[in-house]
Amino acid sequence: MKHLIILGDGMADWAVPELGNKTLLQYADTPYMDRLAREGRTGMLKTVADGFHPGSEVANMSVMGYDLPEVYEGRGVLEAASIGVDLGPEDMAMRCNIVCVEGDMLKNHSAGHISTEEADILIRYLDEMLGNDRIRFYTGVQYRHLLVVKGGDKRLACVPPHDIPLQPFRPNLVKALCPEAQETADLLNALIVKSQELLASHPLNLKRMSEGKDPANSIWPWSPGYRPRMKPLAEKYPAVRKGSVITAVDLIRGIGRYAGLRCIDVEGATGLYTTNYEGKAQAALDALKTDDFVYLHIEASDEAGHEGDVPLKLKTIEYLDRRVVGPVCEALKSWSEPVAVAVLPDHPTPCELRTHTNDPVPFLIYYPGIEADGVQTYDEVACREGSYGWLEKDEFMNLFMNIK
Repeated sequence: MKHLIILGDGMADWAVPELGNKTLLQYADTPYMDRLAREGRTGMLKTVADGFHPGSEVANMSVMGYDLPEVYEGRGVLEAASIGVDLGPEDMAMRCNIVCVEGDMLKNHSAGHISTEEADILIRYLDEMLGNDRIRFYTGVQYRHLLVVKGGDKRLACVPPHDIPLQPFRPNLVKALCPEAQETADLLNALIVKSQELLASHPLNLKRMSEGKDPANSIWPWSPGYRPRMKPLAEKYPAVRKGSVITAVDLIRGIGRYAGLRCIDVEGATGLYTTNYEGKAQAALDALKTDDFVYLHIEASDEAGHEGDVPLKLKTIEYLDRRVVGPVCEALKSWSEPVAVAVLPDHPTPCELRTHTNDPVPFLIYYPGIEADGVQTYDEVACREGSYGWLEKDEFMNLFMNIK
């Protein structure tokens, strides 16, 4: 039995009054996910361990079966692994968003969804102007980049920028959690201020503003950590002799690299609703021909949730169902070797809140010969009655990978 996880990032949501108090998964037209739920089995999964912020890195590592208190070191180290930056023993890595600030307000966490090509110009400029033997900036993807500080102290309180859209940024600057980390906090806050001074008049931002686009006029470093101690999935689950991850997001690529999975690039994969759904579905099918385990990650619903855009998030859910889940499952019907398929989000990103929550998420599992549990649809309400019950920690992955 081979294993495929299809993960719709941030796909779960709260009940929406204008949708008749249904969640988006309840309201959306998802015939393929509903069919898998009806013919398979379902349950609920707590993906955010107690005491952890409900970030995508926390939730995806949990879905893969990792013990968060043992291995978690923040987003920065995962970004570093994804883009091939080898961290030394004294290096502290941080996710470094490039954001849009308007006056004293953080307007958005993505600088208006700046392209990688434009962001690269600005990150290289910042590294030239602010980088030194201790500080280095590295380009990632779109608005998601990397800052490495040699000798940095990770004992910091950092607010994710997507948690504070349209809020004042100054009260949310980096704070030290102990006296020893104060120098690092001061350094990072000085870098934020200097980045704003440098980027305000950069020709690229002047051009963006003339075109009516948000300027990418500040950095926002957060999620500090050191190189993690993660075992490859093959050591945890013998069934994973060879595995792969398919994603447009550096963060998930980084998790995949530490997990010992090969990262598959798909042309046109953007992390937005414009992503190449068909290309990612085909890449998963191609990978399953040689690999035992495939982790197919689709980011679009999360981004729509952060924008608070209900119609767009509905569209991303229906795209995932019609353009990924459907084609993949139809193709697998003719395969001689069975494939166990799981579908789930990593966390909710409610449009009302515009950020992540730690609410449990619905999951479904289907494979040829499974005994159905009577649940008729795939959503946050129906799956509460699923026969798998309520799982947490590594229980989902242990269950899934023991399907033979």
